[in-house]
Amino acid sequence: MRAIYPGSFNPISLGHLDIIHRASKIFEHLLILVADNHEKSNQIGSEERIKLIKESIGDLNNVEVRAHKGLVVDYAKTNGYKVLLRGIRGASDFESELEMSQINHALSDGLETIFLMTSPQHSFIRSSRVWELVRFGGDLSKLVPANVAVYLTELLKNDITFFTRPTK
Repeated sequence: MRAIYPGSFNPISLGHLDIIHRASKIFEHLLILVADNHEKSNQIGSEERIKLIKESIGDLNNVEVRAHKGLVVDYAKTNGYKVLLRGIRGASDFESELEMSQINHALSDGLETIFLMTSPQHSFIRSSRVWELVRFGGDLSKLVPANVAVYLTELLKNDITFFTRPTK
């Protein structure tokens, strides 16, 4: 069975990696679909996010990473995917993800969403908190993979105005 794991991954976190590693053992093929979420600011371009994800997942040979602009449900229909994978940190995530899964199901020909709970040690990680720590030079080691921590730290060093500019 093949599944799509869509998200903005801005940036990829240890919570995302937890879901990816566990899902790679469940599904024959897992597609990480990097999407732009218009409700969030994307501080990192999609090509750079793809690069960071590929570096982070290492040798998971049944995991692929691609970018997509548009509705995930349309990508799934066009490419023959029948399963979406969504990570859940807690009850507040479940409510919004449940609603989205029902919309996707209604817009498709039976697209199913499977929810995978994030491991407890990663359940507090949110990209907004990662960006806050980056802005103030905090320790990122418990939130993002090492390559992402280096990238974000360098981003701050090389362009201090990056975090004070408007994001949209």
